[in-house]
Amino acid sequence: MILKVSVKPGSSQEKLVREADGSYTVWMRERADKGKANAALVRLLAREFKVAHARIVIKTPTRRKKLVELCT
Repeated sequence: MILKVSVKPGSSQEKLVREADGSYTVWMRERADKGKANAALVRLLAREFKVAHARIVIKTPTRRKKLVELCT
């Protein structure tokens, strides 16, 4: 399954919201520095969708609007 995820790094809150168009918006505390935000995104998605971290692949790691593949 491929997800469209809009990431808001450096936020004061940490949450995941599904938008009306089927995409997700994720607010996270970690800054986009040396992959910290991507690692936090993987942890958050793994917890939310109940899959292992290794099953999540970020297809566009340098963009704020990411394509994320959940391999089930």
